[in-house]
Amino acid sequence: MTDRLHNPGVMGMERRKMLRLAAGMTAGLMIRRACAADSSTVIFPFANGKREIAPAGMFAEKGAMVLQRTRAPLLETPWEVLSRHVFTPNDRFYVRWHFANFPNHIDISPDKFRLRISGKVNRPFEISVFDLVRDFAPIEIAAVNQCSGNSRGFVVPRVPGAQWGHGAMGNARWTGVRLRDLLARAGLKPTATHVALRSLEDKESPFPPPLHFEKVLQLDHANDGEVMVAYAMNGEPLPLLNGYPLRLVVPGWYATYWVKMLSDIEVLDHPGTGYWMATAYKVPDRPNGAMRPGETNVPMVAISSMTPRSFFTAPSQGAEIPYGRPTPIQGFAFGGGSGLRFVDISTDNGQTWRPAELGEDYGTYSFRTWRFLFTPQTRGPCRLLVRATNTKGEQQPLSINWNPGGYMYNPVEELTLLVV
Repeated sequence: MTDRLHNPGVMGMERRKMLRLAAGMTAGLMIRRACAADSSTVIFPFANGKREIAPAGMFAEKGAMVLQRTRAPLLETPWEVLSRHVFTPNDRFYVRWHFANFPNHIDISPDKFRLRISGKVNRPFEISVFDLVRDFAPIEIAAVNQCSGNSRGFVVPRVPGAQWGHGAMGNARWTGVRLRDLLARAGLKPTATHVALRSLEDKESPFPPPLHFEKVLQLDHANDGEVMVAYAMNGEPLPLLNGYPLRLVVPGWYATYWVKMLSDIEVLDHPGTGYWMATAYKVPDRPNGAMRPGETNVPMVAISSMTPRSFFTAPSQGAEIPYGRPTPIQGFAFGGGSGLRFVDISTDNGQTWRPAELGEDYGTYSFRTWRFLFTPQTRGPCRLLVRATNTKGEQQPLSINWNPGGYMYNPVEELTLLVV
């Protein structure tokens, strides 16, 4: 697979557009909340699965979203949106914040907001959003942003944390500059080994210092040419709730590394010892991050690359389909930390598998649609399974991969239909 990082004509146009947008975005943005006169609900198929739908306008720049928590906002993308769009609309893209008092107003004028690059570098500097857009060559990459705990509500036995359905993820075309190019301008010292990325989210944290929201990448990863400082998603400035004005994009890795409201980049000579790396977001050091409930003395590591996933989008769960006639089964999938190799379907509870036809390839880290023609040979209920395999050979498991954080959930999905 080839990522669409370069398209001189399109990227030139997008760069000029972003320069104009950056020039006009100096008044800042506000989160606006309104009391909704009308509301609806969705019921997820797990315990305590009833959720309110936050109507359009309840949160600034957001359409109707599944409301997991109001403050700090946890907003889930409705499944029908993910089912219809390979690229998730910005106003329906999920939201996940840790602290209730992250900034709700960002002024990006040069005398107000600067991205700082410091640490084990020869030329530390600060740069405005306008200069970042103007002075550095843009890149674009299609990539899935997925919360580490996406689908946690389906985990059995249940674990603490936001009880997400499958909508704590989204796919977008991200535009920005290579982190590698910023580090090159700063000039790395020979002792540099890691890069710390920090957010404005923690500036008035209720936690005592030195607990900052900070994620750390190994220098080789930070310099791979794919990790970027993004200023746009799907051709528009980032929504404030998705990290405006800048966020880190780490293709193939879970969203905990995609630092929102990125404000500081510090080059280190050590791996970092902050809470968000040393304590939080830990998973068993095993394939699929799996362990048995109650198991002890399991080596834990920081979560990192995503696992492959696949989903059904049509027909709907429980739908009737005709006996002896082909019915198109559709869905989407992604490879996680590497490209999607294939998607296959089982109609006999996983005993045998047949390949689905893959749709357009938007790059290694993007959603990709699939289609399978199913001709049922018996009447009554039938159960289909879908499984994704990536180019590393990683494959979705048939059973839930449990861990105490509810992270990295990716068992095969199933669809039950009625043949009539």
